[in-house]
Amino acid sequence: MTNTPSTDIAPNVPKLETLSVTSIKDGLMSGRFTAEDIAKACIAQIKALNGKYNAIIFENYGAALETARDIDRRRAAGKPLGAMAGVPVVVKDPMDMKGFPTTAGWRLLCSKTGGVDLMPERDSPVVARMRAADAIILGKTNVPILSWTGTHANDSWAGPTINPAIEDRAPGGSSAGTAAAVATHMCVLGLAEETGGSIQNPASAQGLVGIKPTIGLVPNAGVVPLSGNRDVVGPIARTVIDAALGLDVLAGFTTEDPKTLACVDKIPKGGYTAGLSTDGLIGKRLGLYGLGWRKNALSQEASELYERAKAELEALGAILIEDPFADTDFASYRQITLGTPFFDGRGLESLPYDMTQYLRRLGPDAALKTWEEFVAATEAENPLAKGAILGFLNELPDFLEAVKSPTTPPALPEFTALKRAYLLLIQEVFAHQKLDALVYPQMLQELPGLHSGDAILETTVGELNIAGIPGITVPAGYYASGAPFELIFLGQQWSEATLIKCAYAYEQGTQHRQSAI
Repeated sequence: MTNTPSTDIAPNVPKLETLSVTSIKDGLMSGRFTAEDIAKACIAQIKALNGKYNAIIFENYGAALETARDIDRRRAAGKPLGAMAGVPVVVKDPMDMKGFPTTAGWRLLCSKTGGVDLMPERDSPVVARMRAADAIILGKTNVPILSWTGTHANDSWAGPTINPAIEDRAPGGSSAGTAAAVATHMCVLGLAEETGGSIQNPASAQGLVGIKPTIGLVPNAGVVPLSGNRDVVGPIARTVIDAALGLDVLAGFTTEDPKTLACVDKIPKGGYTAGLSTDGLIGKRLGLYGLGWRKNALSQEASELYERAKAELEALGAILIEDPFADTDFASYRQITLGTPFFDGRGLESLPYDMTQYLRRLGPDAALKTWEEFVAATEAENPLAKGAILGFLNELPDFLEAVKSPTTPPALPEFTALKRAYLLLIQEVFAHQKLDALVYPQMLQELPGLHSGDAILETTVGELNIAGIPGITVPAGYYASGAPFELIFLGQQWSEATLIKCAYAYEQGTQHRQSAI
């Protein structure tokens, strides 16, 4: 297996780094290439590069080629095709995909490493939506154990994922493999999921676009949970348009996830790419990062890069508002949970109940059906023990109550009070300052080393996840070391369309992203 990009690609297929959802659609319709051509090219790329980057841990090549050939047959017959027809896609491992075990990166949940396989009887809704849209699903991607860290995938049974953008630095987590597959052009679009930074961190770490949606816009049923109150699925792509088109497919109501009922009147007519323009920042009032938001200063180099980004935003027509949360008590809401390096874990207290619901959905033949069976099967590496990866949950009073009765929906009074406080103050500041969005550096400083043991120090994880508001990351340059620097646009609930317009205008006006390979 070689570690260089594959040349085993049909001459009619464009360079993989130039592929997009739109260019694939246009190429198929014009007959320039077939869906099978695209699938074979991406499979060749995976075979050439995955041995180095370790992005994909389960391959789906046979079914992917069958899907591609079916698309080609239907296109030739003049039959309608889905919105993602011919688009190569990867799926984050914790998302149920029929025919594959859901391992959540843990050797104890993987039969090939001596554990037990959790085999779902059906797809998770987000995977089902991608199938229905005629996406070519190439495989499942690497994550750390139980998606516990937003920094890396080093403890996965499959081994670490390497960051294609800067190989000695952390790739971001927990959607590390999804981002790496996109960054190395193994696919065009990847499904990611965030509880505490797991879309925005890997996207930013690898120079990509990631959309973390409002809680309730995209269903997270059939996804191994950390928190049913914070978990949300979203796309990672190389461009804003591709990420937005991915969100079009993922978003919407399903009875499998009742909270998505709240989104039925929030999805824009024409989808999330409607109205995109290079003028999208003109007149937009954007709040800037400051100590009113969080009491963590940017590093000197991050500050310098942010100053450059501010000048770019102003040149593109934005109106910048310094530290709109100054003179509020917003920053006092954040609490780093004991036992974590930089994480506010409130909202994860419902894990026993959420896991119970997840296991129930696997079906009557599942190897594990209850929280008690899950705990027994994984007691050799008890993640909830003191000092273990999720041991910090014992510091949260509501968790101690929730674990007593895993089948009873927990009340979570502290989390709900905190979420309400965040949302009300955000609404107040947006109204007072007449803001359209906020725009922050996504990280306080550049990426830590891959095996340094240090965490990614982000600017919005916790606030964003507890409040349940959306954000989109976009490339904004590079540190002197070569590590990516990104902005994150964030806003009030259901403001995805506005954020995407801002991110698109910035992306098109600056063109900072460089290919990772």
